[in-house]
Amino acid sequence: MTSKGAISSGAPPATETDVLWFLPTHGDGRYLASDIGARHVTIKYLSQIARAADELGYFGVLLPTGRSCEDSWVVASSMIPLTERLRFLVAVRPGLSEPSMTARMAATLDRLSGGRLLINVVAGGDPSELKGDGVWLDHTARYEATEEYLTVWRRMLAGETFDFTGKHIKVEGAKLLFPPVQAPHPPLYFGGSSGPGQAVAAKHADVYLTWGEPPAEVAAKIADAREAAAREGRTMSFGIRLHVVVRETEEEAWAAADDLIRYVDDHKVETAQKAFARFDSVGQRRMQDLVKGRRREDLIISPNLWAGVGLVRGGAGTALVGNPQQVADRMKEYMALGIDRFILSGYPHLEECYRFAELVFPLLPLKKTTGTDLAAARNAGPFGEVIANVAAPSRLAAAS
Repeated sequence: MTSKGAISSGAPPATETDVLWFLPTHGDGRYLASDIGARHVTIKYLSQIARAADELGYFGVLLPTGRSCEDSWVVASSMIPLTERLRFLVAVRPGLSEPSMTARMAATLDRLSGGRLLINVVAGGDPSELKGDGVWLDHTARYEATEEYLTVWRRMLAGETFDFTGKHIKVEGAKLLFPPVQAPHPPLYFGGSSGPGQAVAAKHADVYLTWGEPPAEVAAKIADAREAAAREGRTMSFGIRLHVVVRETEEEAWAAADDLIRYVDDHKVETAQKAFARFDSVGQRRMQDLVKGRRREDLIISPNLWAGVGLVRGGAGTALVGNPQQVADRMKEYMALGIDRFILSGYPHLEECYRFAELVFPLLPLKKTTGTDLAAARNAGPFGEVIANVAAPSRLAAAS
């Protein structure tokens, strides 16, 4: 603890932040666990979200991975010509592919996008899904294979020609002819809450990710990750994955959160929680623990941090809920722990992409890589509807 009881992770506080959004390639809608208000996820719809995020100034977008999702590499490739600055955080899945294949894919996508590729390392957490994909390694062995995979992947992208023999991977004369734009490789984002996961992140990750737990738990996780990286002579940045429900007033925000789970009944919760119970992911287990034994009205696990999404959704199960200032304040609390990037989402993703940028971006110390300077647009063209065809709303407000 620091002075005055403040929580500390031991990491330097982040003074600026990047904000990423989410492309819902596994489905989208107004309500969780319901086809009411659901949307067809087509390339046209995904392009609407990507273009909005690009224009609004988000740093990038996360594309989920797994059998319930459209392929993240294919979708990201299709979004490149539709966007200008937006980065794409796509997954490599050790065990589902060879490192040489994804090294070439990464170099190609990075070149074609002009250096806009980010890599999300996913070791997997659902043994049933992994077996369906032909991956039969247990939790510990998966991280052993991931460590070897990333060793080969990074060396190839760095331009080396080399041999490598490991327990799971063996290559001879491995090399990459065409390098990526970003040197030595596109940044690696890695989330692993277990000891083996943190050990791999310590050796290879550029950004260590956590799901949205209360600040004290996040601080402890960051402290462990920093210590593991220090043992490898390395440092990392830190990011957090959260949903967000922001409205102009706190009352409206909590009403919207309640509405999001309107059609989530006990049977759906039981079905989801049984499915999550088979996962061997420590991170998923920590998400489950946040909702276990709690009543629906008792899902606020920390100020403005709500676990309702985790009733039926795997992976990130918590949301920041509140008015713009409250949400910004909670984000700044995470920044004080060393978090310098947020990966956010909200339902439906198109509207909430706009809402968050409009309401919360002005309250955050954004890096220059995030956020759009709207001054030129305000001076050059319409910004808000002109009142009665005679007065721009911003000018009227300034004169009042």
